Formats: sequence, C-alpha cells, structure tokens
Amino acid sequence: MTLYLVKRLTVLLASTVVAAVAVFAFMALLPGDPAEIALGVNATPEAVAELRRQFGTDRPPVVQFLDWFGGLAQGDFGTSYVTSAPIGPQISDRLGVTLVLVLGGMAVALVLAVPLGTFAAVHHRNPIGAAISAASQLGIAIPAFLAGILLVFVFAVQAQALPSGGYVPIADDPGEWLRSLLLPWLSLGLVQGAVLTRYVRSAVLDVMREDYLRTARAKGRGSTGALWRHGLRNAAVPVVTVLGLQLATLLIGAVVVERVFVIPGLGDLLLNGVAGRDLLLVQGVVMVLVAAVLLINFVVDVTYHLLDPRLR
Repeated sequence: MTLYLVKRLTVLLASTVVAAVAVFAFMALLPGDPAEIALGVNATPEAVAELRRQFGTDRPPVVQFLDWFGGLAQGDFGTSYVTSAPIGPQISDRLGVTLVLVLGGMAVALVLAVPLGTFAAVHHRNPIGAAISAASQLGIAIPAFLAGILLVFVFAVQAQALPSGGYVPIADDPGEWLRSLLLPWLSLGLVQGAVLTRYVRSAVLDVMREDYLRTARAKGRGSTGALWRHGLRNAAVPVVTVLGLQLATLLIGAVVVERVFVIPGLGDLLLNGVAGRDLLLVQGVVMVLVAAVLLINFVVDVTYHLLDPRLR
C-alpha cells in the first residue's frame, strides 16, 4: 500500500507540473498585452514598457513561468494586473465558499442517489422502479443553471420561502447562511443526483446477478439482508469512480451556479477576472480548479484501492 501511495503521489505531482505548464502556455497565447490593457489605448510606449517591467512580462516566458510556479509552491499567486492587490488572499477567501457549495451539492446528490438508485435496482421490474429510472433520465437532461432558475421561480418568486440570491457568511447569521445556500445546493445536487442514481442502479443490478449473492440468499439471508451484507460494498467500487468525476463536474458547474445565485465563490472571481482582462488572476483561479480536479482523482484512486482488496 505504501508503494502504491508513493506512485500515486508521484503521478499527482507530475500531473500538477504538466497542468501548470499547460495553463501558463494557454494564458500566454491569449491576445492582448496586460500593460497596454491596464494603461489604455492612449498610453505612450515608454509607459507601457515601464509597466511591463513592473509586471515582469518583459522577461523570457521560461523565467516568467518559473517565477510564477515557484510562487505557487509557496502560496504566492502574484499581484493582480488590474487592482494591484495580492491574488492569493482573494482565492483563499473565495475557495471556502466554493467548497461549501460543492460539498453541499454532493451531499444532496448522495442522499438522493443512493437510496433511489438502490430501490430502483431492487424493484427494477416494478412501475415505481421504472418511474425512478425515467425521472433520473429526465434530470440528466437539465443543466444545473436551468435547475437553479426553475428553483428560484418556484421557491423564491412564487412561494417566497427562500432568497433568490446573495450570500450571508456563517459567522454573521448561521440561519441566513443556510437559507442562502439551500437553492444552490439543490440546483447542483438534483442534477448530479440524477446522474448518480443511474450509476447506483446499474452497479446494484450487476451485483444482484452475482453468484455469491445467490449463495447468500440460499443460505437463508433475505434479499435485502444479502444485498446489505455482501453487495453494497462491491457495488460501491464503480460508484466511487463516478463520484470522483461528479465532484469534478460539480466544481466546474459551480462556476455558473455562483453567477446565477450571486455567490462570491471562485466561479464569480473567475468570471470577474475574465471580464476585467486580469489574466494573472484568471491564471491563478484556473490553476486552483485544475489542481482540485487532480487531487479529487488521486483521492478516488486511493479509495478505490481500499475498497477492492483484489487491487492490494
């Protein structure tokens, strides 16, 4: 197990370096000079050259990358081209909000998907099981932002039970903090829960056809008891893989949902940076998102290894 962890950590670090190179190269290829954008069209060549020197964009690309990546290793994301404010504190402040949003959405998805998917598999020949399967298929076709708009119309506009947008920090008012996040959690969780329900149903169906489950039932265990004791752990192996992909999808989907509900997370910061042509800020946020996806994949690989003893 230790050797496996060392190998996976090595792959994680190598993937992070490759991702950093790709993000830096992509941002460098974008048209537009940050110094010219910051000074405007009437800036003199001397002023542009001086600002390039201050930004460090007059140096060779390799030197710029090494300086930026070395700063990342120390938690320094540089200084914004537009506001001249440090980027690291902005990202750390917004990251906590996005993580709460993503984890809450995944909790909603799991609460819905695990029991509904299992029930749909056990009762796959019944009308109720077929109805759950059809409803999950419909949920897959609805984007998270559209689900958010529909939820706002129902619960905020019509029922006036929940706020339509905005964010209240938990330190200011825990109750309002929860109310401000309920609709965003539901908009993310309902869509991802529909996707996950399909995978849980498929995994449980596969397990129910295995010989060892038939043997457990033949020894006197009921269908539910045999599935609970012997089947769910094996069914969880492929579901965990999908769960990792779903987490990555939730992280990216939160970018749009934050905009819909006016939540000050990483997605809102990213879109503001794009609108203001703050390329270094955009570069830092994209790198954080990419690193988060790589870390999720690493955790999924380790969890998969722990769940399936055949891999050990």
